[in-house]
Amino acid sequence: MMSAAQSQTTLESKLEALQCHFTWEPNPISTFKLYRLRDKLEDIGTEEGNSWLGHIYNLRGFIQYKLGSTEDAQSFFNKAAEAFSKIRNADEGPWLVVNYGNLAWLHHHLGDQAESQVYLLKVDALMNKYPSPSQDELHPEICAEKGWTLAELNIDKKLATDYFQRAIRMQPDMVEWNTSYVLGLVDAFKYSDTGLEADLLEKMRIAKELDPENMYLAVYYLEHCAKKGERIEDEARELARKVLRNPVSSYSGINPLLRIYRNYVSIDETIDLIEEALKTHPDERYLKRCAALCYKWKIICFSYTRPNPSVIDRAISLHKEVIALYPNCFLEKKIDLANICAKSKYGQAEAEQIYQELLESDLEPGDKQMLYNNYAKYLNFDRQDRNTSILYHMKTAAILHQSFFRGNSIKALKRMKDNGHMRREIETFLENLQEP
Repeated sequence: MMSAAQSQTTLESKLEALQCHFTWEPNPISTFKLYRLRDKLEDIGTEEGNSWLGHIYNLRGFIQYKLGSTEDAQSFFNKAAEAFSKIRNADEGPWLVVNYGNLAWLHHHLGDQAESQVYLLKVDALMNKYPSPSQDELHPEICAEKGWTLAELNIDKKLATDYFQRAIRMQPDMVEWNTSYVLGLVDAFKYSDTGLEADLLEKMRIAKELDPENMYLAVYYLEHCAKKGERIEDEARELARKVLRNPVSSYSGINPLLRIYRNYVSIDETIDLIEEALKTHPDERYLKRCAALCYKWKIICFSYTRPNPSVIDRAISLHKEVIALYPNCFLEKKIDLANICAKSKYGQAEAEQIYQELLESDLEPGDKQMLYNNYAKYLNFDRQDRNTSILYHMKTAAILHQSFFRGNSIKALKRMKDNGHMRREIETFLENLQEP
């Protein structure tokens, strides 16, 4: 007869073998990142017809568990099962394997081992009833959810697209999987100035034809046509009308559409577009976040003289609203607020106060780099304090964490050295700089 200790060991080994969010987390996710993920998922929305709604609820449940709210976690896992039932028009199927795995883990952590065992048995029953079309692969439904989850967690984008590819290979008729796969590939070319490789652009075109109602995909396709040198202003305006007719969501395409307007139409039309959207949906926090970003672009990136005071006032008001609406994800917007205040005739003292408060915050390495890099630029361009700016670029680079901000500070140091600022100190620092 199996002892209690042996029984517990067997249960835990079965749990570890499950395909679900509790086993997909390669390293513990920080609290800061959990809050950011929670806000990101909330901004997607819960509109009927969203083919990823079950996956969204599964991930939200896992995040709530990680944040210490087991009651909310169970509620979201239950909502996930309901959403899958509506989307797949069936009470059970292989799409529930991940959901039942999550519930098995949740009950295990709650100390209810009997209920955990019930969900383990449910997983076994589903896997026996709905085996994978390929003996060497996970079921395509599991591959697709794992790909989507890894993409949202920003853990390994290449692995995420690989899982989508596996799912599509086994079940090619799932349009939303193909769209997400192509968007994942596009993400790899996010910072390309030349646009996509020809075969990938063709994949986008085909995906767009298969998924004509997906405005997010349509916007990205249009952006990459623009990168190839095509004139897209009229198409952008037509696409904007379609996007604004849809429910507000971070999946609606509004954010990349605003970027297209900024880069290929005009910054003033970008502002007009987001203000029009806010008139229709004045209480949508995601639109306010987008609006704050647009005003930041206008003031920081597109103003070659001191901006109009009314524009700065609107930008400051929006940023303060957004900080209040996203209280756990304040860092980036507070940095933006400080930089905008610095452009105001009367805001320099407030800018310095915001930065000093942030510099005293307890931040993770990547967030410290973001702060130090921005503070260094503020010191250089707004305070004309180049020596202290160099010291903060050094602080950014000294943090052994690979990021855009680290690379940007290293470039800034090399440029300032070439201009004769603290040449010897910078040369010595760069010679001794370690790589992450």
